[in-house]
Amino acid sequence: MGIKFRLTLMSFLQFFVWGAWLITIGTYCFNAKGWTGAEFGAIFSTLGLSSLFMPALTGIIADKWLNAEKLYGILHILYGLILLYVPEVNDPSILFYVIFGAMICYMPTISLSNSIAYTILKNNKYDVVKVFPPIRVWGTIGFIVAMWITNIFSSPTPPNIFKDLGLSIGNAMSSVSGNPIYANQFYIAAFVAILLGIYSFTLPKCPPQKSIADDASFVEQLGLNAFKLFSSYKMALFFVFSMFLGGALQLTNMYGDAFLNDFAKIPEYKDSFVVEYSTIIMSISQVSETLFILAIPFFLKRFGIKQVMLFSMIAWVLRFGLFAYGDPVQGLWMIILSCIVYGMAFDFFNISGSLFVETTTDSKIRASAQGLFMMMTNGVGAYLGSVISGYAIDKYFTHGETKDWHSIWLSFAVYALIISIAFAVMFKHKHKPEDVENISH
Repeated sequence: MGIKFRLTLMSFLQFFVWGAWLITIGTYCFNAKGWTGAEFGAIFSTLGLSSLFMPALTGIIADKWLNAEKLYGILHILYGLILLYVPEVNDPSILFYVIFGAMICYMPTISLSNSIAYTILKNNKYDVVKVFPPIRVWGTIGFIVAMWITNIFSSPTPPNIFKDLGLSIGNAMSSVSGNPIYANQFYIAAFVAILLGIYSFTLPKCPPQKSIADDASFVEQLGLNAFKLFSSYKMALFFVFSMFLGGALQLTNMYGDAFLNDFAKIPEYKDSFVVEYSTIIMSISQVSETLFILAIPFFLKRFGIKQVMLFSMIAWVLRFGLFAYGDPVQGLWMIILSCIVYGMAFDFFNISGSLFVETTTDSKIRASAQGLFMMMTNGVGAYLGSVISGYAIDKYFTHGETKDWHSIWLSFAVYALIISIAFAVMFKHKHKPEDVENISH
């Protein structure tokens, strides 16, 4: 196999093993286990917790002591083994630690996969800027395919072809362990993760780069020296808004599938396509994400970094608001449109925010600043969003065993609207076309 194909396969599997359960774990916790919003919020917050420290720690290990592809393989095998245990857990407080362990293994592999791809492409004299994006797109495709497979194998009435061929390994394991079919998502992700871990050992060697000086302080090694950027009002404001928006980034991933599944409790909707294949419907969001990436260069050049970030925030208002009023029949168009809007909501802030850091920070701390940006959004923000949303849903929007999804999504929309207005008023940034002139290259 050619180098580009091998890296494409790695990218595909990297996000396949995440997409197989990330969107559907809410349905598992709420419907299969009957746990509360606070319990699920705590479990989902492990994504943010692990993002606070693991990428930096594994970055140091890969830079100083261990080949990146070997570390990557070990982490994926451990991740897969932990996921195999998830269906056996019936206590949400225990599952918190189990998923936390899985996330400690998985979250750093995202940056490691990029590092491995960059190193191998450079060693083989490829133009990384030109070759890497098409490889990375297959990661999103892998996420989508995993969602579809999970939905088909976890459906109470899967298509006959899957029954006849007996392809659902998860069903067999579920029947043995006594767990419902919702557990299939973890079995699928686990087996593919272990295969990816083994596969990674066959990749070209990526030895330690030793780019971190031996005499560098622990603070410098972890990239924490970027915290001095908080002394600048503009940068501090940017990171604070990054944290607040980070609280919204995972909300539809947390609750979207459970929201669509709950329409099964309403007689007129219980047999609808949306209920039967909720995860496939949700995957439209990832398709949209792929397409909106292609539109980012135009928007950045035409409107500038601040306006593109503001577009993202307004898109989050629409994302939540459309869910609030959508339903599987008359309001199906709202659910579909909400999934389409997701691409703008998710991509525009992540990429324009990263570009803002790139164009406004000193080159000596730029890498650390990018790490701080990711820490504030995917770490602190995602953690707070998971925990607080779970608590709020339990306290204000759950009545018996019924969740008031209309009010839940409206409250999220109001939250995003307040952030949008505050950002538009408080954050000042002049558009400089030269800052984004090379964004498409």
